[in-house]
Amino acid sequence: MSEELSNEEGQHQSTQSPSQAKSTLSPSQAKSTLSPSQAKSTLSPSQAQSTQSSSQAQSTLSPSQAQSTQSQPGSSSSSGPTSSSQSSSGSGTLSSVDTIPVTLPSVPEEPEPQPWGRLLPMAQGFRAHNCVEDEYLFGRDSKCDYVLDDPNEPGSKRFRIYSKKHFRIYKENSQVFVEDYSNNGTFVEGQLVGQKRKFPLFNNAVLALSEQRNKVFVFIDLMSGDQSALPEELRDKYFVTQRIGTGVCGEVRMAFNKSTCQEFAVKIINKKNFRSEGTAIRNAQTEIEILKRINHPCLIKTEDFYQTDDSYYIVLELMKGGELFQRIKSQQQLQESVTKLYFYQMLRAVQYLHSNGIIHRDLKPENVLLASQDDICLIKLTDFNQSRILEEAALMRTLCGTPLYLAPEVFTHATTTGYSLAVDAWSLGVLLFVCLGGYPPFHEDFGHQSIRDQIVRGEFTMVQSKWKNVSDQAKDVVRRLLVVDPCQRMTVEEALQHTWLQDDDMLNTAHRLMYPDAADAAVAVAAEAEPAATSRRKRGRGDEDDDEDHPAKRRLTPPSTS
Repeated sequence: MSEELSNEEGQHQSTQSPSQAKSTLSPSQAKSTLSPSQAKSTLSPSQAQSTQSSSQAQSTLSPSQAQSTQSQPGSSSSSGPTSSSQSSSGSGTLSSVDTIPVTLPSVPEEPEPQPWGRLLPMAQGFRAHNCVEDEYLFGRDSKCDYVLDDPNEPGSKRFRIYSKKHFRIYKENSQVFVEDYSNNGTFVEGQLVGQKRKFPLFNNAVLALSEQRNKVFVFIDLMSGDQSALPEELRDKYFVTQRIGTGVCGEVRMAFNKSTCQEFAVKIINKKNFRSEGTAIRNAQTEIEILKRINHPCLIKTEDFYQTDDSYYIVLELMKGGELFQRIKSQQQLQESVTKLYFYQMLRAVQYLHSNGIIHRDLKPENVLLASQDDICLIKLTDFNQSRILEEAALMRTLCGTPLYLAPEVFTHATTTGYSLAVDAWSLGVLLFVCLGGYPPFHEDFGHQSIRDQIVRGEFTMVQSKWKNVSDQAKDVVRRLLVVDPCQRMTVEEALQHTWLQDDDMLNTAHRLMYPDAADAAVAVAAEAEPAATSRRKRGRGDEDDDEDHPAKRRLTPPSTS
């Protein structure tokens, strides 16, 4: 009994039955063919099913029937080709020879997770360990991920000096830490971590256990970049890790003090970006020294400064709350009480800068940093050093990229009479507008004027739906700051005396945030009650001296409106 297959089906069938294949092959050839189980593994489920049913059909034939089937003209032989309609044997099974070229697309395998770190042994009895999971516990306890014991001498007395739970290595985002659980110590580069304390683990760091001299591991960070490009003095004091921000000048990376584990931000400025501005290179060291002497709770503090032939490295305190820009974007509109708290701190910071003869000139939400994710928190201004580090031409290009916060006189009088401290008062007005309204006062969608013309004319709109819940006092501060004539514009000192900011609850909260120590707060309040004589009067353009290098006087070329 045999079965005729269509051409399409026949193309997928063998030309010989297993018994025929065996009869036409030499012993060595038969040995080289696949076993039935191997042949079956190369078939698709439908083919395998067909083969199984055919083989079952074959088993029902009598010996004479099987012999009759093999002698039919349609049976294949090794002597010549057969047609596709005759490609099936009576049994319908595939020969092992014909299954050799049959291949199925391989199922893509899940890629194996790659290690983010590796511990290499430095002492006998320890073994290498690849870090793939987010954390690993090391100790003598058998439940630890890495058991501290000599595999060649289990229970060795040499390992009894280690705790049952000695230390833990874990990855948090892209930063690696070691946490000490032991009684006799875990050391990173000779520095004692301390029980229940953590320490950043950096590339090529040496771990010692129980004793400072007992070095057992060296850690290889497979995620970190090359630290060799950093200044040696910076590498000796800080471990620089992942990027946390970028800007016009360069990038900002997180760093850890190797002695205290305190977190910092390192601003890296590539000199090649400003090669034509020779002043940036000549004056950078002097300006950083000035910034290091500036000390105010609402200004980012400069911790250290380093430089190489290619870059500047400015170590700054780290603000974990992010930018005010992101806070406004996520909430769309800040509560008036929260805005008042932030704005008061901004005013105090700018007042301090002005008293030291420094114009910020780049006040915007991106340059206001928050100490925490809470609404009630300390704020700090950053990038107040930009105008001194970079030459005026470079700063002009930066400011022209985001002109929303520039004062009108920057566009109209920069190349003639220059501009004064009042430019920061205007920028503070725009900042206050954005916090209260949730949108900028000047925008291309407002009317048919360009942003520049709107600023020069001082034309802005308070949309009723956005401003209906804002107090008249807050609106008055905005209007008095966004005055085109700098001589008529409200000064920072006048803003601090405005009735809107005479809020005892807000002032107490601000002073508590700015001066956590009670003694410092008392001194600060007394100092604020008597502002410096140089800050009591309003300064107009005619009040500036003739020294063009004075930090309070800058001349910029009006930007192109094209």
